[in-house]
This record gives sequence, C-alpha cells and structure tokens, in this order.
Amino acid sequence: MPARVLIILLAAGLSGCVSGGGDDPRLHYTQFGTEPPKGNTVTVCHAYTCKVQTPYTFSQKDIAEIRAVMAKTERADTPYEERRAVAYAIAYIDVKVGNKLGIHDKAGMQFTASGDPTQMDCVDVSTNTTSYLLVMQANGMLKHHTVEGTMSKENLAKGLVKLNPVAYWPHWSAILMENKSGQRYAVDRWPFDQGENPAVVKVEDWYIKDRE
Repeated sequence: MPARVLIILLAAGLSGCVSGGGDDPRLHYTQFGTEPPKGNTVTVCHAYTCKVQTPYTFSQKDIAEIRAVMAKTERADTPYEERRAVAYAIAYIDVKVGNKLGIHDKAGMQFTASGDPTQMDCVDVSTNTTSYLLVMQANGMLKHHTVEGTMSKENLAKGLVKLNPVAYWPHWSAILMENKSGQRYAVDRWPFDQGENPAVVKVEDWYIKDRE
C-alpha cells in the first residue's frame, strides 16, 4: 500500500464517520425507501435493509399493554428509569409484532439471511425501533425523552488498519435524546435476539466509542 494512502487511512481511522441523527427522523425513512408511522400504524422492515415492508397497526389494546409494561417497569419518575422502561417496552413490542408477522430475528448479522423475511439487519431493527418509539411518543409514554433521527457509525479505515473491517462496519441505531440534559442515547436491540432488551447507551459510548 502506498505510504500516502496509508497515512490517509490512519488519519481517517482516528475520527470515523457518524451520519444521520438530528431531530428529524423522517430523513432515515426517505433514505431507505420506507414510511414513517402514520398514527398507530408502522411499516415494519425485515429481510435486511427493508427489502420486505409489512404494515402493523397497534390497536388500543396494544397501546394499553405497552403502557402497562412501562408503568410496571418504571420505579421512579426519572430519565434513567424511563430509559429502563423503554428497553422493556421495545422487547415486548418486538415479540408481539414479530409473532404476528412471522419474524423471529436472531442476534447480529446472519450472512446468509439477506432476503429472509424472518430476519432483520441493523437497518431493519433501527428503523423499526424508531417507529415503535415514535408511536410511544405520540401516545404520551415518553416524558423525559424525545425521539431523534436514526444514527449510523462506522470507521472502515480503522477496521482496515486493524485487519478487522467487520468490527467497524456501518451500524445503525434508534436514538433518544434526554430532554433536560440533551444527552443522546442509542437504543439498539440488533446485538441481541428478538425479545431481549435493547442496549440503551450514550451515543459516544455506543458501538465504536468516540474516544477510541
């Protein structure tokens, strides 16, 4: 590899790349050719990168059940407890919607699963999680947080330098902003099986740490 190219890659590897985020989640839906929620109806992405899109409408019974999960889990009226309750609610929704649509997603990347309607990649998971959070927000379940645009991180140059590009591949997550502090959190179920609680992590510590 020419020295100049190596220097460029090393320099890029120190910073990486962040895209998306911000206060308009609709940009992500446009990027991947899908629809944001309309009322309590979401477009569920699956089969990897929204190859298959299936509508799901949350009934009033569904909304009441999600609200009950939040109330049962939230032990205090604080942002931290709300994030904890959100994690349980997203896990509940993932199972409910997945069972209805025949989705039984396994953790992480399944390299033979592209086009399989039972599986989801990080684009699908982050898109769906953002949609579920927007429905929760519209139904008054989020007091301490606001749903922001879905965000991606990657550092391909650093991955090449470390001879492990997959560990630094572009990865998407839903994002919540804490209203009082402005701190943003990734809400990321992709590393876990469907039905497990998503990680809720400060964006600077999520996936590729900003200070790496």
